[in-house]
This record gives sequence, C-alpha cells and structure tokens, in this order.
Amino acid sequence: MSYEKNFDSWNESKKTLEHGPILHYGHPGEVWWCSLGINLGVEVDGRNDNFERPVVVLRTYNRESLLVLPLTSKEKNDRFHHPIHFGKYTSWAKLTQVRVVSAKRLLRKLDSIDENEFSLLRKAWIDSQ
Repeated sequence: MSYEKNFDSWNESKKTLEHGPILHYGHPGEVWWCSLGINLGVEVDGRNDNFERPVVVLRTYNRESLLVLPLTSKEKNDRFHHPIHFGKYTSWAKLTQVRVVSAKRLLRKLDSIDENEFSLLRKAWIDSQ
C-alpha cells in the first residue's frame, strides 16, 4: 500500500499558519515540534493533523526565521544522520534535510540538548556538507 500525500489539507493548514501570529521563539539547541508540512519526493514530511515533526534548532537568524534539522526516531547509523540525546529520548538528526523555517511553524517545545551534544551535532552537520 502506498502513502498518499494530502497536499490539499496541508495547503489549508499552511494558510492558517501564514495568517497567524508568531507564538514561539526557538533558540539554538532546542528541540521543537514543528509544522513542516507535506513536501515533495524524499523531502521530509510532517505527520498528524498539524503535519508536525520534531526538529532541533541549529541557528536563529532573527525573531522570524530559524535553521532547523528534522529528527527521526528510527535508528540510522550512517553519515547522513547523527544521534542526539535529550531527556529520555534518542533521535537521529537528518543532516541532509536542513532547512530554514518561519517561527510561525513552531508548535511546542520538547526539550533542549546540552552544549556538548549540540557541539557534536553542529560538527556532524558541517562535516556532512
């Protein structure tokens, strides 16, 4: 059975996000649920009603935009993924799926990763380029 992407539903959600206020501000090293939406091909998609996926904030450019790496709970031990630990969770950052997002997409904060973990993540991302 193939997965059918619901672009129409995501488009309606995206309109709501666009016209809404910025409710949250992310900071480097924070892990957030983020409304990433439905994307093309192998680009990472969000799930559930909010088209959401966890992301870790790599950088903030200003109050409106951030550089994020999507996370997956599926263990991936290759050069395109990097494990991060926060709270009781281990996730894998998808190093090839970095993207700039609007702060309007941030839904709720999950946690923060410690400075050492964040430094290792940033190095892994830079080395993957």
